[in-house]
Amino acid sequence: MNDPILTKRFIRRNELRKLIPVADTTIYELERAGNFPKRFNLTARCVVWDLEEIEEWIAERRAALTKKVSPPDVRQRKTRPVRRDT
Repeated sequence: MNDPILTKRFIRRNELRKLIPVADTTIYELERAGNFPKRFNLTARCVVWDLEEIEEWIAERRAALTKKVSPPDVRQRKTRPVRRDT
């Protein structure tokens, strides 16, 4: 019987940076805000992320970017209303 924890794959920072090419501080800020999977320590000097969680995060980001968003109705602006040329 396979133990699910043993079949998981964890990645270190250098592999994470290949998947998500952003600065370390951006990753720290996203983690702190709860918008990125949390890292954890395997040892006192080895920090890893769960690859499955990272892949899910990437898929969520991709889905959010591909959503069709309707443009705002500019006629409802309170400042700089749209001029009607008749």
